Amino acid sequence: MKAVLLGTTAGGGFPQWNCACGLCVRARSGSLPSRSQDCLAISADGTGWWLVNASPDIRTQIASCALLNPGPGPRETPLRGALFTDAELDHTLGLLTLRGGAGLTVWAPGTVLHALKDQFDVRSVIDGYAPVAWRQIDDQPVDLGGLRVTAIPISAKKPKYARSSTVDGHWVVAYRFSDPVTGGVLVYAPCLASWPDGFDEVVAGADCVLLDGTFYAASEMGAATGSASGQAAMGHLPITASLPELRRFPSVRRLYTHLNNTNPVLDPASPESVKLRDAGVEVPVDGTVIEL
Repeated sequence: MKAVLLGTTAGGGFPQWNCACGLCVRARSGSLPSRSQDCLAISADGTGWWLVNASPDIRTQIASCALLNPGPGPRETPLRGALFTDAELDHTLGLLTLRGGAGLTVWAPGTVLHALKDQFDVRSVIDGYAPVAWRQIDDQPVDLGGLRVTAIPISAKKPKYARSSTVDGHWVVAYRFSDPVTGGVLVYAPCLASWPDGFDEVVAGADCVLLDGTFYAASEMGAATGSASGQAAMGHLPITASLPELRRFPSVRRLYTHLNNTNPVLDPASPESVKLRDAGVEVPVDGTVIEL
């Protein structure tokens, strides 16, 4: 199993286009590396690839990853489709860029498929170009090109555009990928509102966990931007709350992704970054490759 972190930041990327916080200013000056919005590519054999979420930066992300180059035929591509962890725009808008792809399949929870059809209606737009196969994933594992994939319910948080939806259920999931050949297990959970019941077993049974690192602390965004609003309702467990949990699993490779532009761990020299390194937890850059 091979996975590529195509992007590692939260919505808006880094630097964020409308933000002049200290970290974004440093990124624009070149003193900190820019990052694109969170997206993962994963494959069992290095030939057929699946996206986990499709960020608005997907064209640039695909172009910068040689493993996803098209060919050998003039319109052949190694992309087989995408899995969505939720229906957030930051995780689904990239599908519009893939509208010319033939033979793509989208897997997502029923709530997410509902949102993309009845709330946002991206399905009608996409199918007007090249029909996509839409598949619902639930609590039963599915086989995708040699990978065994299981959706793990995380929370019931709806995206803003779907707040009027009366559909209940799990709106956010994590994914567990297992390779039956090597036995390797990777868990991808870029949106974690809390540490849910049973998640200890999910982490303990993995070789590698990519976890929601959106915010370092609960007061971070207001302090960085001068805004009176916090991020309590945004559905992201801060690192200060999840790191103590991760410390209990030193044998698992642990990485934070989906970093907000206000997160101090974007600076490798920050005290917060040092604390993560001391705990054996990584903050990977865009393009990081993981093999299990």
